[in-house]
Amino acid sequence: QVQLVQSGGGFVQAGGSLRLSCAASGTSLSGNLIGWYRQAPGKQRELIAEISGGGSTNYAGSVKGRFSASRDNYANAVYLQMNNMEPEDSAVYYCYAKIRAVPSGYLEVWGQGTPVTVSS
Repeated sequence: QVQLVQSGGGFVQAGGSLRLSCAASGTSLSGNLIGWYRQAPGKQRELIAEISGGGSTNYAGSVKGRFSASRDNYANAVYLQMNNMEPEDSAVYYCYAKIRAVPSGYLEVWGQGTPVTVSS
């Protein structure tokens, strides 16, 4: 069974830092597309960071320069380092993986979500 299990998150004051982790089981994250999403109350889920299969990263304008996504193929996990956090970053954060399937197609997997609250 393919699973993404998230950890980290919690409460932090504005200006502080948090690190989210997302560990995979039942599949390898290496070479696959990874995304970090968040959903604030009353808002749609939004993509904030992405790691391509080749390892390049892209960020939403709202987090660029403050958040950093990375992948550790040995640990089979991905991370989201969040620095200089703002109250507007408060949301439930999700990791996502688009896994290449054999012989063709893709399997889309979501983490369980982890809440982050930034106090002013």
